Amino acid sequence: MKQFLLLFIALFCICTYTTAQRSPAKKASKYPAVQQGVASFYADKFQGRLMANGRKYDQHKLTAAGNRFALGTWIKVSNLSNKKTVIVQITDRMHPKNKRIIDVSKAAAKKLGFIKKGLTRVKVEVIKKP
Repeated sequence: MKQFLLLFIALFCICTYTTAQRSPAKKASKYPAVQQGVASFYADKFQGRLMANGRKYDQHKLTAAGNRFALGTWIKVSNLSNKKTVIVQITDRMHPKNKRIIDVSKAAAKKLGFIKKGLTRVKVEVIKKP
């Protein structure tokens, strides 16, 4: 029994030491920092629902959902049809099968000028915190 306990402690120490020695590698995104695609905006029914970041969705704030960016990432969204831009933060995720590049809040869609259309082509650029 003593031998088993000593072996277990030795293995635990070795595993802890080797894990602590590794430097944390940054996960490289498989998506470029500048992308173009189709954007939509959240429907009113999502108002007050929990987002992936744990907060409640507020359609009056400048936020967005996206699967190609880490939560908390700040991005500049430019409407390619009218050249209007807005800066939003990624606070939520979209359905994995959704082919759109981003889903912005209603406030962001108003600033981008595509509320009546529902969808628009956009350019999305990752930026540093504004």
